[in-house]
Amino acid sequence: MCGIGGVLRTDGKRIPATWIKAIDARIAYRGPDGEGTFRDLVKDDDGNCVAAIVLVHRRLSIIDHAGGAQPMVSKRGRSEEEGLVAVISNGCIYNHRALRSELEAAGHEFVSDHSDTEVLIHGYREWGPQLTDHLEGMYALAIWDRARCSLVLARDWFGEKPLYVRHGIGANERILAFSSDARSLAHLTKARLPETDDGFVREWGDRYLQLGYNHGGATVYGSAEGDAIVSVPPAVSDTIDILLPEHADRPLDVDAVETLLDSAVAGCLEADVELGCFLSGGVDSSLVALMAKRHRDDLRTFTVRMSDRRYDESGYASAVAKAIGTRHTTLNVAPKPVEDLQFLVRTLGQPFGDSSILPMYWISRAAREHVKVALSGDGGDELFLGYERYLAARHLARFHWLMQLLPPSLLTETHPRSLRHKLGRLGDMARDYSDRGIIATESLFTGAQIAELTGRAPRSPARVPAGTDALRTLRRADLLEYLPNDLLVKVDTASMATGLEVRTPLLNRDLVRAALAASTKHLLPRGRRKGLLRAVARRHLPGALVDRAKMGFSIPIGEWFRNDYGSMRTMLLDQLLRSRDPFGPVPLKRRAVKRMVDEHLARERDHGQRLFALLTLSMWARMA
Repeated sequence: MCGIGGVLRTDGKRIPATWIKAIDARIAYRGPDGEGTFRDLVKDDDGNCVAAIVLVHRRLSIIDHAGGAQPMVSKRGRSEEEGLVAVISNGCIYNHRALRSELEAAGHEFVSDHSDTEVLIHGYREWGPQLTDHLEGMYALAIWDRARCSLVLARDWFGEKPLYVRHGIGANERILAFSSDARSLAHLTKARLPETDDGFVREWGDRYLQLGYNHGGATVYGSAEGDAIVSVPPAVSDTIDILLPEHADRPLDVDAVETLLDSAVAGCLEADVELGCFLSGGVDSSLVALMAKRHRDDLRTFTVRMSDRRYDESGYASAVAKAIGTRHTTLNVAPKPVEDLQFLVRTLGQPFGDSSILPMYWISRAAREHVKVALSGDGGDELFLGYERYLAARHLARFHWLMQLLPPSLLTETHPRSLRHKLGRLGDMARDYSDRGIIATESLFTGAQIAELTGRAPRSPARVPAGTDALRTLRRADLLEYLPNDLLVKVDTASMATGLEVRTPLLNRDLVRAALAASTKHLLPRGRRKGLLRAVARRHLPGALVDRAKMGFSIPIGEWFRNDYGSMRTMLLDQLLRSRDPFGPVPLKRRAVKRMVDEHLARERDHGQRLFALLTLSMWARMA
């Protein structure tokens, strides 16, 4: 894993050094092991500059320490027509050895011993922009082709690695800047913050409140006139409807899933540094660790002990580790939630409404003392239908007119995991269904709450095209939005902030294709969430560990705000109620914010996650 960035301009002018410094400074933390810069000018026959490009790279060295430095430049290919190609990448190409053999057979001569980056150079020469069709891995990459005067930007299937782009700076549309970090692109021009009356920001704010993350590739750095900073779409965006047919009925059995899982995990194990697995004791991480142990007898696994027993899975993780025979470590962390959250918001450079970024950071920081690469079980819930909302989706689509009669009072004085609270949430979802569709199941703030916070009806609420099957429609939305824009952003930010590379074997393309083509009855045998994965796990682990209730990787953020754990309530009140301009360019009503804070502290409603989203929004506004 690394940090990448660069600028291409085709207006005949040079690229200011201050732009490159701004990008490099923001991505430096992503690559403590090396740095590099590539510059190129393309001139016409009269000596006029046609294009200028600068590529910058910060390296976290994992594979081929000696031969993998970047930017990697190849001045000539197999013929005169194959001119200079330069590449920078962030991530890991898992199938690089197989691709290397294929490319060598086609006449390509490699210089490095086993660099996965060099495969991108020769793969581009062989396949052009279709290179990504051949890649198995997690990556964000930029490839400069001097002969064609072209720049290729691409991300992996689900956007495990970030890549932001800014088309144009001001009125100049002949400038393209890109980076692993969105805020670095905002810093290319002075005072690059949107105005409060900017329609773009109002719409972004509504959607952030609704979901707690960036929707549709947008970031807070944008304007109604364009010149917005957006994410490069994950590669799966163009093929999701082919992979996820409306009436999928391809059979998928336990044997096939186990074989695919084993192959997927085996493909993620190469590293020239220490490697281990995160192990929560849940089905997904347990299966990843189980398969990894088959191929690495000395496998290490890690879990973190949480101070609140309701959120602590370390006992289950230890039991799984004993069953599969790994060298297991239970990590004791000393969290400083205020300092750590400030650090993470500065690192991400954007608001972020998922409080589980904190425990993700803590386990990454602790594991980094032992390993430099860790495997995780992310992706299993989306692919194999592990969320409760999947079971509710079809009922909500059919009976939302009736479910909206569930009274909001059900949410009074209840724990977020209680049945009463879940019924109250279902009522909120039903009342928002007509405006938001099935994505109402994921909404953080209700439409009514957003209206109260902004003083107007929500503008263009996030929704997804309706399909004939609400469950499959919701799953599609998760794969295109929630997974890349929330979960994978959380993992990348928290792990890279500690110099740890995290790999997600369950997002292997063959496994994904099989899961997306399978019918619901195969994925949910007897209506059980994640039934296929549980069936695989039952072959190798005690049933009591496999069939226990899902806990999720979370913290009691609501309680922390109430009891001032780690000074979290103090920071919340200082940020939201005592500061002069708490939300900067995103205008919210102070009275509505105060009412929400008061309700939460008085235990009248649980607004913990909502207040966390408002808190990080305020922290970002003050840092920006």
